[in-house]
Amino acid sequence: MDNIRPIKTDADYDWAIAEITRYFDKEPVPDTPDADRFDVLAELIEAYETKKHYPIAETDPVDAITAHMEMANLSRQALIKLLGSASRASEILARKRALTMDMVFKLNREWHIPAEVLIVPYHLADQGNTKDRKAAARA
Repeated sequence: MDNIRPIKTDADYDWAIAEITRYFDKEPVPDTPDADRFDVLAELIEAYETKKHYPIAETDPVDAITAHMEMANLSRQALIKLLGSASRASEILARKRALTMDMVFKLNREWHIPAEVLIVPYHLADQGNTKDRKAAARA
């Protein structure tokens, strides 16, 4: 394979993008050296973008739900129907209530949001304020 090297810098990345772009104009024939080179370049670019240079932050469950609702053009009513209660849906979106496993199951089964995204621990809106409320109650 001609001229393949690790992608360590932005200059290396620009070089790899330029190299792979030419294959978009003329797709390589499968099982040829050009096809292998294309695959290696694609893997190197993906590794650089995801792990080294452009890491993707983990999405918390509430952000995943709201993003899914936006992408699928689902209303708050759809979430209410799924969870069975307007107050429950409102509390989830406001981060005042944590998702239960039953809710995770329904969101996964009905809306196909990956369970591994929904079970990630996340902070509720009033977490951290418990001490402040207890101190205020004693005063």
